[in-house]
Amino acid sequence: MKTAFASLDVLNTEGTLVLFATADGKLGKTAAALNEQTGGAIKRAILLAEERFKRGVVELACPSGVAHDRFLVFAVDDPAECSAYDWESLGGKIVAKLNGLGVKTAHVAIDQFEGMDTRDDEVALALATGMRLRNYRFDKYRTSTDDEAESPPSGLQKLNLHLENHGAAAEHWESGAAIAAGVEHGRDLVTEPANVLTPTAFAEECKKIGGEVGLDVEVLDRAALENLGMHALLGVAQGSEQAPFLVVMQWKGGKDDEPPVALVGKGVCFDTGGISLKPAGGMEEMKFDMGGAAAVFGAMKAIAGRKARANVVGVLGLVENMPSGTAQRPGDVVTAMSGTTIEIINTDAEGRLVLADALFYTQERFEPKAMIDVATLTGAVIVALGHEQAGMFSPDDALADQLRAAGEAVGESVWRLPLGGNYDKHIKSEIADIKNTGRAREAGATAGAVFLQRFAGDVPWAHLDIAGVAWSKRDLPLSGKGATGFGVRLLDRFVADNHEG
Repeated sequence: MKTAFASLDVLNTEGTLVLFATADGKLGKTAAALNEQTGGAIKRAILLAEERFKRGVVELACPSGVAHDRFLVFAVDDPAECSAYDWESLGGKIVAKLNGLGVKTAHVAIDQFEGMDTRDDEVALALATGMRLRNYRFDKYRTSTDDEAESPPSGLQKLNLHLENHGAAAEHWESGAAIAAGVEHGRDLVTEPANVLTPTAFAEECKKIGGEVGLDVEVLDRAALENLGMHALLGVAQGSEQAPFLVVMQWKGGKDDEPPVALVGKGVCFDTGGISLKPAGGMEEMKFDMGGAAAVFGAMKAIAGRKARANVVGVLGLVENMPSGTAQRPGDVVTAMSGTTIEIINTDAEGRLVLADALFYTQERFEPKAMIDVATLTGAVIVALGHEQAGMFSPDDALADQLRAAGEAVGESVWRLPLGGNYDKHIKSEIADIKNTGRAREAGATAGAVFLQRFAGDVPWAHLDIAGVAWSKRDLPLSGKGATGFGVRLLDRFVADNHEG
């Protein structure tokens, strides 16, 4: 979707025009002028469809003598109290309505309402962000061999936002567009089928995007991982014909001597469960078990794209978990890069094995000032939190508060769940240092987190379990059904709010 910003003069624009009014029917300046031009048509439409308007929008065809063919008037509960995320969500609602009407080009008039402290360019950026994110669709594999069949919908193609401070909005949209592009690319990766997005293909995509946005990218292959002693990660991959990789993506936008922020992602490109095979029902969804790596990838693209003034490193562990004659078995013992021995109880608890080596490598090599891992780690976090929030684990109160605030700001909420010594004994093994599962159904998400904590060292660390929010089976304010891109904007906002000078 092409986005442009222009002056507030919309009287002579053509096509569909989006206007705003308060929930009690007070019109913005532009809507009031158009209401007068049309002999009170907008006010009458709101009064006649009062309940429908309060629920969100009223539509009216324009009378003759008006350049537009349609007005859509959206209700804003209290413009003075709207947060940036509220405006983004309204943008999502707008584009969903426009797409339902088959609109390809739309104009949006943005007025300042009485009592509003938010600048019109800030409103415009939030609306543009929400509309772009909600307009996302993945049509790569949709085709038709029947000439009479309806072609796939293309969605809104051109968005024109009209406001007084349009120059400021256009200037700041460069960063906003970079963040949106990171979310979109992350969603693409999660949506790709596993026969296309293999670990090799994912690693190649990292190198490609590195060249485009200025990231330094290293790809460590099997031989390099063996030399480093990453037998936890390699054990997961040994049943697959697909090669494993560790990808390191660096953005150097801060001071030369400043330690980086580290983002670590679980990238299991397909997860059968291995020898501990998953049930067949729903296994096709396991293509998105690399959602954590996709979030880190998208965040690194966004951070580089907007030229963040910070040093940030992204580390992605990329593998495929398959059953075969060479696959890891329940009862095996592997030695992680840290020297910790791990008893494998369930080969479907594989993500923590990948992250164990990735986390230890990251904190050993980079000595980061903060380290956050992101993973679709456990079904247990869905039992605890449903599909509404991600689970967050951290022994560091300050880091946890920063991540919570970043998530709230962009609509990617996290809920802090417990760690501690009482849970640490859940992963005690009888024959090795630790085991890769906890106590059956007890505190399964925490068992995964305390396992990972063993490999984080003394670095301020947090673990985000996004298993319930990486994919949605219902429409959300900023995404339709499918990949959500959860984590991209949260991580980017965390870096922007806390680590840019």
